[in-house]
Amino acid sequence: MNQEMKDEMDDCEKMVACFRDLKPEELELISSGKTELTYLAGENLFKQGAFSTHVLLIMDGLVKVYLQTGREKQLNLQLAKAGDFLAFSSLFGETVHATSAVALTDTQVCMIDREKMRTLLLRNAEFAMRITSRNYRNERQLLTVIGNMTYKQMRGKVASALLYLSGDDFTGQEIFGHLSRQDLANFASVATESAIKLLKEFERDGVIVLEGKGIKIIDRTGLEKIERLG
Repeated sequence: MNQEMKDEMDDCEKMVACFRDLKPEELELISSGKTELTYLAGENLFKQGAFSTHVLLIMDGLVKVYLQTGREKQLNLQLAKAGDFLAFSSLFGETVHATSAVALTDTQVCMIDREKMRTLLLRNAEFAMRITSRNYRNERQLLTVIGNMTYKQMRGKVASALLYLSGDDFTGQEIFGHLSRQDLANFASVATESAIKLLKEFERDGVIVLEGKGIKIIDRTGLEKIERLG
């Protein structure tokens, strides 16, 4: 692999540890089918129902992944950050996107041709396991969303959304500064007015502090109790 090819892979490689142990010819395979793009905040990375041709690796930035459930209704499923893969299901025969994704901040993306990625996964079982394990967290989040919708009351739903968005995965990032109250409501699967009302209740209870758009969790144990009882 020449130096130019190696340099092209550096950005993707340094963002995801699982790329580091690939052989030169494997890196060259991925590099031959990748494109790097920058999306500005508010731009769509892909739309639900559109054809899916690439696996997306987030190199920098924050991306909101959501399900459009009506003309003006959506359910927020996850936040993707640097090192996360999107549209992974395209590797398993899905030809259209099942969800939509929009950049919350200016976002750098490495788009990898799905056939190149699939070939690498078939050739390198250890790499395939590492990649799959990275995506397990997304599956757990989807199960949480389903469980919240099915079993929790509104207080529990909002508490769960706050815990997710303030979790270790997003340490050091001002997540709530990039989200509207409607975004938060869509993560909790409640009406925006209900989310606003419950946030004020949580603040009165001494669990959070509201600072403009920002939300500071000051009693995580109390919030976890609300989620558990909700």
